[in-house]
Amino acid sequence: MKLHPKNIVGQRVRALRHDRGWSQATLAAKCQLIGWDVTRDVIAGIELRRRWVADTELLRLAKVFKVKVTDLYP
Repeated sequence: MKLHPKNIVGQRVRALRHDRGWSQATLAAKCQLIGWDVTRDVIAGIELRRRWVADTELLRLAKVFKVKVTDLYP
């Protein structure tokens, strides 16, 4: 059975993280510093498009990456 992706931003999140030389754990730690209680496993789920991403989480990711929310979209 083929699973349908749960988000459209995962590949872009991975690319932005790679551009900065961050590990998934580093990204999770940076998210925690702004008040989002997230783990490396959650970041992996987002990047693999296995996890749904809330609008508030998009705002937090944009803040951590210092980009516009629209920059998270493919």
